[in-house]
Amino acid sequence: MHEHTQRRTARRTRTARYATAATVAAGLALTALTPTAASAAPRPDVVQQRLDALVKQDGMPAALATVKGRDGRSRTYTAGVGDLATGVKVPVDGQIRAGSNTKAFTAVVVLQLVAEGKVGLDATVDTYLPGLLRGEGIDGRNITVRQLLQHTSGLPDYMDAPAMADFTTIQYRYFEPRELLDGALAQKALFAPGTDWMYSNTNYLVAGLLIQKVTGRPYGEEVTKRIIDRIGLRHTYVPATGETALREPHPHGYLTTGPDVPLIDYTEMDTSMAWAAGMVVSTNTDLNAFYSALLTGRLLPAAQLAQMRTTVPTELLGPGVRYGLGLQSRPLSCGGLVWGHGGTIVSYRSRGGVTEDGRAVNITVTTIPDAQTAQHMTDAVDAALCR
Repeated sequence: MHEHTQRRTARRTRTARYATAATVAAGLALTALTPTAASAAPRPDVVQQRLDALVKQDGMPAALATVKGRDGRSRTYTAGVGDLATGVKVPVDGQIRAGSNTKAFTAVVVLQLVAEGKVGLDATVDTYLPGLLRGEGIDGRNITVRQLLQHTSGLPDYMDAPAMADFTTIQYRYFEPRELLDGALAQKALFAPGTDWMYSNTNYLVAGLLIQKVTGRPYGEEVTKRIIDRIGLRHTYVPATGETALREPHPHGYLTTGPDVPLIDYTEMDTSMAWAAGMVVSTNTDLNAFYSALLTGRLLPAAQLAQMRTTVPTELLGPGVRYGLGLQSRPLSCGGLVWGHGGTIVSYRSRGGVTEDGRAVNITVTTIPDAQTAQHMTDAVDAALCR
């Protein structure tokens, strides 16, 4: 659900299951001619190679991807099995829990409200939610909406609260946003607002509450009306209260709790634990369509899109990575940037984004990978966009 889940789960040994694997060999040149060959063999597909390696070498149950090329055409890929219990194939472009890609959806709605004059980016949280944020070093009168969206508020992460210590006990538990927020406010502020950067799901929990307060409508309804229906994301939705199953064909997602411990099927879950920070369900193809629509100005006026793309350095997320307002950029080996967000929730991780010239990729695996496998996912995104 969030980008520092990897660090936290590493401390709890949740991601220690998989053995370290070498990076996939990069020998992508045409096969050499044999003495009897009339022509060179077909070029191996780099994306399929990378997905196969994520399964065979890194131990992911499944990997799936959608890649849109410079010509605008999309191709889907799968590797592994969709259900470890039955061995069924991975559904092509199956639904996945999009995790923190949800933050980009949430930020878009807030920025639409900014464009409508209903929210000020540099107004304080107390302007809209008076008295909500109070705690040790925490005061909503000193935290701006911009700081929420850019993770520069200093708010501690509710995912570090005791209630979130063991995912096996809360798979079907419902959380009110207020209960999650209380878990954050019981902790000390990370830093004074605007003085540093640290990823915290609490920022987007508050952004969801702000959306509800300003619009007078439920968070999910606003995301659906303003984004999903507007650009026709047919396989994307915000789960309803109490909804635990995925609606369409999907690969199963798995929780790992330690080395050499059987994976736990965590496909079904109550995503209220993630809410406006990570509960959206989507597909790789729909995520490509969302980020493409966003970057081409179909969801935000130019002024708000420019604000969203105004970034600060966030080396914690990787070399050269910068974070805007619910949107991050990462440099590509072939030059330029890929814009997106990525997402992690208990049993799925996605990486990808779009380029200025319209290329797009999203890759998903069906458990939270260890650090080396996560890097292999990032490398696969780069290879797909730079091939």
